[in-house]
This record gives sequence, structure tokens and C-alpha cells, in this order.
Amino acid sequence: MYDVIVEHLTKTYGKNETVAVKDVSFSVKKGELFGLIGPDGAGKTSLFRMLTTLLLPDGGNASVNGFDIVKDYKKIRERVGYMPGKFSLYQDLTVEENLHFFATLFNTTVAQNYDLVKEIYVQIEPFKKRRAGKLSGGMKQKLALCCALIHRPTVLFLDEPTTGVDTVSRKEFWEMLQRLKEQGITILVSTPYMDEASLCERIALLQEGKLLSIDTPSQIIAAFPERLYAIKAAEMSRLLKDLRANDALKSCNSFGEYHHITFHKIDASTTSNLISILEQRKHTALEIKEITPTIEDCFMNLMNK
Repeated sequence: MYDVIVEHLTKTYGKNETVAVKDVSFSVKKGELFGLIGPDGAGKTSLFRMLTTLLLPDGGNASVNGFDIVKDYKKIRERVGYMPGKFSLYQDLTVEENLHFFATLFNTTVAQNYDLVKEIYVQIEPFKKRRAGKLSGGMKQKLALCCALIHRPTVLFLDEPTTGVDTVSRKEFWEMLQRLKEQGITILVSTPYMDEASLCERIALLQEGKLLSIDTPSQIIAAFPERLYAIKAAEMSRLLKDLRANDALKSCNSFGEYHHITFHKIDASTTSNLISILEQRKHTALEIKEITPTIEDCFMNLMNK
């Protein structure tokens, strides 16, 4: 059974009809933790706003919990939780007041659904009298999640929930999502962080409003079409320039302390020939090794296609 079904959804903006979402189709199973992965401007927020009935689509259709996002918007709003990318709670209200306010909007009480948010709320309870605007980034994130959950939604939409949050809070947040999933809530989360893709059961890779690929993280990695190598040298910027000028290379992208490369053709002497060429160009401290692709490697490969 699918909780979210998207069929050829399209959204355009402005007089120039800038297309933010281009003919996107996917489905999310009940109880699944599903990720929308892509950089800023990929269309993630526009998709979420259409699925939560805040934006009307310009083409295609979609349903959430079996309800049409246009015709049945009131029923969908009763059933979904939405945490936008920008902190949007009332900053002049305290933690406690914000939580009670959102519970009242959905004709429920904090006590009635406290078991669902207890694990998250106990972390911010010592600050319950503090105004929301005075909380740290991680605490704001937890409060926003509590408010999105207080009416016990069946589907939870989280738009870039860990952007601008420290590493420890990011880790804690994903641990909380795994535990929420165990309670049967269907979770859709968007993120620009490729390393978070592996924490989802399935992911959709988005770029400029287009769906590049959709599958489990392991299957997307397994589908990487070439052998991938990591290479580094003493002068990384000069190395990048020389690698990109080499006709034997199919692709070359910078990844931290290494450049990731693929070749048009591979044989027993391919890497040694490359090292010889680079040594002739006076590169030192050269190191090359074959590696397993990451989701980011797969994204770059699909984007270049």
C-alpha cells in the first residue's frame, strides 16, 4: 500500500514560466522513510508544498493517504505533519505555548499525544518557558518536530530539517526519525546532504526539477557504470587541471582530499600510465586507489548524463 503517489507533477513560477518541478513521478510505501536528495533549487521544497496542499500543481496529480492534493486538501491537512525548511514557529511564544497552540489547531491536546513526542520533548522540556526565538538551532529543530507531530500525523514531511544544524544534532535527529518510523509513520525527508541518503530506505535524486534516479541507496551505488578511482598529490588544484586535460579520463570531480576519476577504458596499465604522465609533469606525493562510489558520485554521474 502506498501513502504517497505522485504522477507527472509539474510546477512553474513567474511570467517566464520557470519550471521548478518537471514531470516528476514516484510513490512512497506506507511506513517508509523516503528521501528526496538534491542541491538547492532542485525542486524539493516545491514538491513538498504541493504534497502538503500549500501550492497548486500546474500539471499532473498526486495523492496522500488516498486523498487528492487538490480536491481533498482539507482531509490531507488533517492527516499530515509538515516541518518547513525555515523555522516558522512563533518566536515570541515559549516552547510550551507553541506546542499547546499547534495541538489546539488540530483539536487535540499535548497530553493526548504526549507518548509520540515524549522522547523528543524531554530534551527541550528544561527550556519550556524560553521563547522559541531564543533557542539554539538544534533545539528549534526539535520543537518544530514536536509541533509537526502533536496531532499524530500518518505522513510526515520534513523539508531540509538538518540544514544549518551541528553534526551531533544531525545524528540525533536521524536517530529520532528511525524511532518514529517504528511507530508506523510514513516519513518523507528532503536534504542537500548526500551522506544522509544512506539513512533512508529509498531515495529520489533530483536536479533542476527532474528526477534522475529512484531506488535504494545500495542499488543506486551498485548501478554506477564504471570503476572509480581516488587520486591525490601534493598540489591538488594543479592536479585537477592536469587530470581534466587528460583524454584518457571520462570524468574528474574534486572530493575533499582526493579527486575522483573514471577512465574511458581500463586495462592493467591504465593507472600506472596515468601516474607516469603526472610524474613527468612534476607532480609529487601521488597516490591512486580504486574506491566504492558514494551517493554523491552517483549523483554527479547522473547529472553529467
